[in-house]
Amino acid sequence: MQERLPAPECDSPAGSVFPPPAGRRVYCNRNLRLDLVKAVGFDMDYTLAIYRQAEMDRLSIEATVSKLVKRGYSEELVSMKYRTDFPIRGLLIDRKLGNVLKMDSHRYVKTAFHGFRKLTREERRRAYHTRRLRPGTERYHWVDTLYGLSEVAVYAAVVEHLETSGGALDYGQLFSDIRECADLSHQDGSILDAVLDDLPRYVDRDPSLGVLLHKLRSAGKRLFLVTNSGPDYTEAMMSYLLDQALDEYPSWKNYFDYICSASRKPSFFTEKAPFVDVEAQEETRTLQRGRVYTGGNIADLERTLGFAGDEVLYVGDHIYGDVLRAKKESTWRTAMIIQEMDDELRVLREHALNFERAASLEQMRGAVQDELREHQARLKSVERKLHGHESGPEKATLDAQRVRHRRSIDRLRAQLKDLDAEHSALQDTLDEAFHPFWGSVFKAGSEVSSFGHQVEQYAGLYTSRATNLAQYSPMHYFQSPMHRMPHESGSSPGT
Repeated sequence: MQERLPAPECDSPAGSVFPPPAGRRVYCNRNLRLDLVKAVGFDMDYTLAIYRQAEMDRLSIEATVSKLVKRGYSEELVSMKYRTDFPIRGLLIDRKLGNVLKMDSHRYVKTAFHGFRKLTREERRRAYHTRRLRPGTERYHWVDTLYGLSEVAVYAAVVEHLETSGGALDYGQLFSDIRECADLSHQDGSILDAVLDDLPRYVDRDPSLGVLLHKLRSAGKRLFLVTNSGPDYTEAMMSYLLDQALDEYPSWKNYFDYICSASRKPSFFTEKAPFVDVEAQEETRTLQRGRVYTGGNIADLERTLGFAGDEVLYVGDHIYGDVLRAKKESTWRTAMIIQEMDDELRVLREHALNFERAASLEQMRGAVQDELREHQARLKSVERKLHGHESGPEKATLDAQRVRHRRSIDRLRAQLKDLDAEHSALQDTLDEAFHPFWGSVFKAGSEVSSFGHQVEQYAGLYTSRATNLAQYSPMHYFQSPMHRMPHESGSSPGT
């Protein structure tokens, strides 16, 4: 994915460097003027509350596996080792064949694993490229949140273990059981209670969060919180993140105009459930400052805010529940929090020369292929002319031309083979640098990944954490790079 740079304007906070360093930058897919945004909403989990992923995965795996064993799965699952470094966001689970897939934006499966065995190109072709793949059907499940990574780690490990043991396995039922056990672990407190008992272990408290919210409020913007977490969990988490952050705000609730917990996103954007005042336990269609609500819907929230459509910016981490639904069901502007960007940007920085070499190899490969096709076409022409010539000076000339073209073809094929080998090795090195199994979360080979495509399509802005917005003036004009179609780029035909 092309790096998105903000507009080169000098409207940054006093004393700060502009533009911010890459890791603190906000990247732009669609132009957005913050001065026209009147209200800013936030999700909580993985947006304002940045979880320590390795710890959360370990906790979730333990809770899920213990429930699987209670359902009759082998107790060996408890003592197994689970690879939390295996999954990334944006994968697709094939419930029928038991595979884990990564697609590009054209729904071409670039990488697939069965357990921890990587499928060959021919295996991928037979399974997914002889008919149209339909990821929206019951057969497939998107892994579109960081919460879901632990489910993939368990699924791959259990598939590997049970098949090695020779047991019968229903891939679809196994994944359904894992999903249900993971959901139950969140509902019964197995995960959330453990998090609340040791918040510093599981949550990265960002000291800049209060500064960001104060800055937006000081610019006259109304702030609201819409989270799927329950009111008690929201109270504990937000108190940990914001209480005592700034002297001007004695409670975390003082930062927000309206607070909605247990919002049931994405239903919040599509249905008409009433808000329920947590303290009074009464339904209402109008919200009051300082109160905490559950349920609710976008229409009543907009009515209470006094702002709607593109006057509202919503910041979340869930590509479907936060960003896609907000974009499809309204004209809200969207910003997506992608924690993985820190690692992605590090690899881009550390391997800059390798990326330049890979691009150079692709250009050279294209030039060699063009020259090869030219000689192949000329060779065919010469051979057609030779047909019927048994002797004579014209035949001798054509024979010499045939030899020359064949030698050129052999030389170019050898050159192309060397270029392919170097490019393939370099691509493997770069993929390994991003992730040992899947490569970059934003790319699938040389194409944008399915996840990267969704980010481009639905997230107006994206960044690694919400507080990066504090690097910019509340009046900043984010501008996306000029998009060019292939015929505008100046490239030669076919490249």
